[in-house]
Amino acid sequence: MVNLTRIYTRTGDAGNTRLSDNAEVPKTDPRVEAYGAVDEANSNLALAVAHGGLPERVVEMLSLVRNELFDVGADLSTPVHPDPQYPPLRIEQSSINRLEEWCDELGAELPSLRSFILPGGSPAVAQLHVARTVCRRAERVAWRAAQIHGTEPSTERGEGGVNLLAITYLNRLSDLLFNMCRTAAGPEGDVLWIPGTDRQPPEKRRGRAKK
Repeated sequence: MVNLTRIYTRTGDAGNTRLSDNAEVPKTDPRVEAYGAVDEANSNLALAVAHGGLPERVVEMLSLVRNELFDVGADLSTPVHPDPQYPPLRIEQSSINRLEEWCDELGAELPSLRSFILPGGSPAVAQLHVARTVCRRAERVAWRAAQIHGTEPSTERGEGGVNLLAITYLNRLSDLLFNMCRTAAGPEGDVLWIPGTDRQPPEKRRGRAKK
């Protein structure tokens, strides 16, 4: 159980922070950047829900996702150790499987896409798009952390690698958020990207997308 008695500690004023195994690292360490981006994605999801107007099923899914993103952050902040003193909080395959099932559930009700879609829609949908892109960034930074620190366990504090399942979770979540955006926008809500400069009027474009 987390016990926070004071919010400011002054321990990070020199540009360093501590991972979950108490190893001191620079705040520019990609692991720190990765779980920071996860926190940013979570905050954007909170704002999307606060806007209101999202389908009840989407809000239900997000209530679990927003909690699980804290697990992702804890995972990324804990270097892999071969024999940890206490069992670390790790993302497991079952959580990824659930995201895939939800992605399929929402996708089954969505029309096929013939082009990419432009971010937009209601404030809630637009905020979901922001969360989706931040989630993609968190995944990229987590991969950078894996490239630098590896994925293998280590007995040295702060030297263990990154759990690949945490990165996979972020990848699947960004896919789910894309389907959530389309679901929340409704059947007529997709605004398709039209490459090039010869753009048709919105009325014709919308009618063309219905075919």
